[in-house]
Amino acid sequence: MKLSKRGEYGLRALQDLTIHCDEGPISNKVLAKRNNIPTRFLEQIMLTLKHGRIVNSQKGPGGGYYLARSPDEVTLAEVIRLLDGPLAPVSCVSDTAFESCGCPDMTTCGLRRIMQDVRDMVAQMMESTTLTDLLK
Repeated sequence: MKLSKRGEYGLRALQDLTIHCDEGPISNKVLAKRNNIPTRFLEQIMLTLKHGRIVNSQKGPGGGYYLARSPDEVTLAEVIRLLDGPLAPVSCVSDTAFESCGCPDMTTCGLRRIMQDVRDMVAQMMESTTLTDLLK
């Protein structure tokens, strides 16, 4: 798994929303400036997070984005899967997007076994880490 800029920027923006969650909606422009993220790219990311029910938005003066749920309920795995896709390093070990790799025998493939262990460790860590944990 490699975290893309999309995933990195999304997590940075969500961390910012977590830090400032008591301040109400935060505009895309403010989020972009505070986190050194291109505004247009951040808008696309925030729309994906909105469709994924991670954030909500409010229009008009004083509008912007805010967390749709408590930061204790949003895991890094959920965000990364939404923005970057599966956590698995190869598709034949993915729980959410399995695809056969074409190897002769998946049950005895050493590479698959190691990649499954990698996937399991990454998934466990990401699924047990919330946005709140980023602030600790």
